[in-house]
Amino acid sequence: MSKKPYGVNELREMFLSFFESKGHLRLPSFSLIPQNDQSLLLINSGMAPMKPYFKGEVEPPRRRVCTCQKCIRTGDIENIGKTARHGTYFEMLGNFSFGDYFKREAIAWCWEFLTKVAGLEEDRLYPSIYENDEEAFKIWNEEIGIAPERIFRFGKKDNFWEHGSGPCGPCSEVYYDRGEKYGCGDPNCTVGCECDRYMEVWNNVFSQFDNDGNGNYTELVQKNIDTGMGLERLAVVCQDVNSLFDVDTVMNITNHVTKITGASYGQSTKTDVSLRVITDHIRASTFMIADGVQPANEGRGYVLRRLLRRAARHGKLLGVNKPFLYEVVETVIQENESHYTYLRERADYIIRVVRNEEENFARTIDTGMRIFGEKLAEHKAKGEKTFSGEDAFLLSDTYGFPIDLTVEMLEDEGMGVDMDRFTACREEQRVRAREARKALGDLGWAGIDFGSEVTATDFVGYDVNNCEAKVVAVCVGEEVTGSIAGGEKGVIVLNKTPFYAEMGGQCADYGVILVGDSRFDVTDVQKDKGGRYLHSGTLRSGTIKVDDIVCASIDVERRKAIMRAHSATHLLQKALVKVLGDHVHQAGSLVTPDRLRFDFTHYSAVTPEELAKIVAMVQSAILEGYNVDVREMPIDQAKEMGATALFSEKYGDTVRVVNMSGYSIELCGGTHLDNTAKVGPFRIESESSVASGVRRIEAITGKVCLEQMDIAQQRVYNACSILKTKPAELAQKLENQIDEIKELKRAIEAFKAREAAGEVDQFLFGARSIENLKVITAILPDANADKLRQMGDVLRDKAPNVVAVLATVVNEKITFLAVCGKDAVAKGVRAGDLVKMVCTTCGGSGGGKPDSAMGGGKDVLKLDDAMAQVDDFVASKI
Repeated sequence: MSKKPYGVNELREMFLSFFESKGHLRLPSFSLIPQNDQSLLLINSGMAPMKPYFKGEVEPPRRRVCTCQKCIRTGDIENIGKTARHGTYFEMLGNFSFGDYFKREAIAWCWEFLTKVAGLEEDRLYPSIYENDEEAFKIWNEEIGIAPERIFRFGKKDNFWEHGSGPCGPCSEVYYDRGEKYGCGDPNCTVGCECDRYMEVWNNVFSQFDNDGNGNYTELVQKNIDTGMGLERLAVVCQDVNSLFDVDTVMNITNHVTKITGASYGQSTKTDVSLRVITDHIRASTFMIADGVQPANEGRGYVLRRLLRRAARHGKLLGVNKPFLYEVVETVIQENESHYTYLRERADYIIRVVRNEEENFARTIDTGMRIFGEKLAEHKAKGEKTFSGEDAFLLSDTYGFPIDLTVEMLEDEGMGVDMDRFTACREEQRVRAREARKALGDLGWAGIDFGSEVTATDFVGYDVNNCEAKVVAVCVGEEVTGSIAGGEKGVIVLNKTPFYAEMGGQCADYGVILVGDSRFDVTDVQKDKGGRYLHSGTLRSGTIKVDDIVCASIDVERRKAIMRAHSATHLLQKALVKVLGDHVHQAGSLVTPDRLRFDFTHYSAVTPEELAKIVAMVQSAILEGYNVDVREMPIDQAKEMGATALFSEKYGDTVRVVNMSGYSIELCGGTHLDNTAKVGPFRIESESSVASGVRRIEAITGKVCLEQMDIAQQRVYNACSILKTKPAELAQKLENQIDEIKELKRAIEAFKAREAAGEVDQFLFGARSIENLKVITAILPDANADKLRQMGDVLRDKAPNVVAVLATVVNEKITFLAVCGKDAVAKGVRAGDLVKMVCTTCGGSGGGKPDSAMGGGKDVLKLDDAMAQVDDFVASKI
C-alpha cells in the first residue's frame, strides 16, 4: 500500500506532472473513436492512437510525450463484474519516446515514480524481464539495485511484444505484492501466479527490433519506448482495495447505484455482480456518448447499445423496473470532470441519449421477458438443458430481444442455447429476404416477402391528411420483424394510410407515425406488387410493434407543395401542346415539393420566344383560377371527355380523371389542388435535351418560386446600391458603365502602344551592329507573351534590318520571342532557327516563321548564356 491512499484523480495528475518534469509533452486523451484506423472499433490501449508516430507516418509533436488515454475493451464483456480484473472502461497512463531515450531512462523513471512519487514500498516491487534481455537485467540489478533473485525472467508469451511483422521488442513489467490476504494460499505462490496477490502495475515495452514476419529480427535504427500503466490498477494498489470496482471514483458511482436499487454492495455475490456491471457499463457508456458514439445495431454503436441494455437488465435483476441509468450519469461526470472538463458541457446530451435508449429497451424487454419465461418453462417441462435455436431466433426476430441477453439469462438457469440452429434460422431469414428483393432490384424494401397474411394497404390520402391505422408488418434490416426499437431504421406497413407512395412521377409523402411516446419519422413510401404501402424511416423514440394502433400523419405543407407542382405540370403539358403542336406527348416526369421536371417529345430546342408563350399561357391558366375536379369513371367515358393518357401506361376499366374546368383533362393517380390559382407563381428554370427527340423542362412553383424571386430582387437592389441608381434605370446605367470601360480600355491600349514605341526606340538606339544588321537582346521584367509579340511587331515594322531576341521569366519559366526584319531574313537570318538555339540552351524548345518565332525554356540560370550566343549565331549566318 502507498504511504498515502491517493485518489484516482490525484494519481492521474501526479503521473502526467512527473513526466512533464522529465521533458515530456502532455497530450490530452484521444477520442475513443479511432481516427484513420479501420482496424479498431474503439481505442483499446494507450499506444493505439500513437501508431502513426511509431510507424513514422506522422511527425510527433515532440520526441517525448505522456498521456492518460481513455480505453474500451469488450472482448471479455461476459466476465465484467464476476472478477476483480475485468473492466470495459479504463484509463491507461503512458510515457512514450520516439527515438529519444531508451531502457535506462524508462526503467529509472518507472522506479522513481512508483517509489518516490506514488510512495510504494520498494521491497514489495518485483520487476520482470524478457528471458534474454541482459541489458534490462543489468539496469535493474546494477543501477536500480534490485537483487537478482527479485528479478523474474519470462519467455516470449509474457515479456515480448510483437504483432506480426514490424517493430517489436522485449518488455519489462513491475509487479506489486499486495500481501497474503489477496493470495491463493499456495506456499509456492510468487510473481506470475494467476491469483490477485502479485499485481502488474507497470509495463515498459522496448521497441528495438524489426520482425520480417518469418521470425528474423534486426535492430531498429530508431528505438522507441511504449509504457503502459492502468490508472485504476495503480489506484487499487495505492488504496489497498480488493478490485478496480473499489477505488474511490468507481465506488462513488456504485454507491449511487445502490441508493437507486436499494441493494447493498457486499451483500451477496449475485448482487455484487449486478452492481459492478451497472457501474462499469454506465461509466463506459458515458464516455462513449461524450465522444460521439450513438446506440445502433452495428459497429461501435452496437457496443454502446449492448452495454446500456446489459446494465438495464441487471437493474431489473435488482428490482428496478423503470429507467434509472440516466440518473447515474451525473455521478460519472462528477467523478471525472476535473480532468475531462468536456463531460459537464455535454451532460444534458449524454443523459438524453441514455434515457432514450433505456425507455426503448424497457418496452422491448418487458414483452421479451414474458415470452422468454414461457419458452423456458416449456423446455424445463421437457427436461431439456438446451434452449432451441428456433425459440431464441423468435425472441430476437419477432420481439427484438437481444441474443446475448438470452444467452446470459439461460446461463443463470444452467442452460445453453443451440447457437448453430439460431445462426441457421437467421441466415435462412436473410436469404428469403434477399431472394424476394432481387426480382425488384432497386425498389429495395418493395421486394420483402410479407406473406399472404399481410394484405394490401387501403390508401385514404386523397381525402384525409391523417388517420388511425393498425401496424400489420415491421421490417428492420433485410428481415421481417415483430417490432422496431428507437434509433433503428426500417419499414412499417399499415392496414390503411394517408401517405402517398412514390409513383406516376410524384414523390412520396413524408410525415410521422405515432403511438404513445413512440415516434417514427417517415422519409419514403413505396408500394409493392401486393399493394402494400411500405413506410420507410427511423424510429426516433420508443418501440412500435405489430398490432399497435397508431396515428399516421403526413407533412401537410410538403403535400401542398407537391400538389402545386403536380397541378402545374398538367397546365404545362397543355401549354406545350398549344404552342409546339399535337406531336407533344409526355415522356416522363418528376414532381417534388414546388419543383417539377417534364420530359416531352419534340425534335428541336424550344426557342426563347416559344418558352415565353408557354410561361404566359401557364400563368394565365393559374390566374383564371380553374376549379379542379377529380373523380373516378369508366375509361370509355374518360376518353369521350378527351382525357389525355400516357402511351406507355396500362389502365384498368376504371380510371381517375383530373379535370381543370375543361382546360386540361388527364388520367392521373396523383394528388392535386382544388383550384389552379393555388399554384401561385410559376417559372421555367431550364430547357434542355435528354435524348434524341426528347426535350426536358424544369420549373418551379409556389414558395420555391417566391424565394427565388426574392433572391433575384435582392441581387437587383444590391447592384443598384453599388451603381447608385434605381431599379428602373439599372439597365441604362450598366450600358453607360460598359461604354466607359470600353473607352478606358482603348485609352490604355493606346498608352501601351506609345510606351512600346518608346521602348523600341531605346532598344534600336542601343542595338549592336553586325554587318549592317541591328542585333538586340533584352530581358523584359513583368511581361507576358502578348507584350513580347507587340514589341516584336513594332521592332520588325520599324527596322527592316533588325534581329531581336526578347525574353521574360514568369514562375521560373522562360518565354522567348525572336523577330527578324525582311533585310535580315534576306541575309539568311531566320527567327525560327534563332529561337530554337536559345530555347535549347535553356532546356526547352521553340520554333516559328522566318520573321517571327516563339519558344520556352526551363533553366533560368542559363538565360544569360543563351542571350550571349545571339551575336555569334547572327554572325555565322551572314
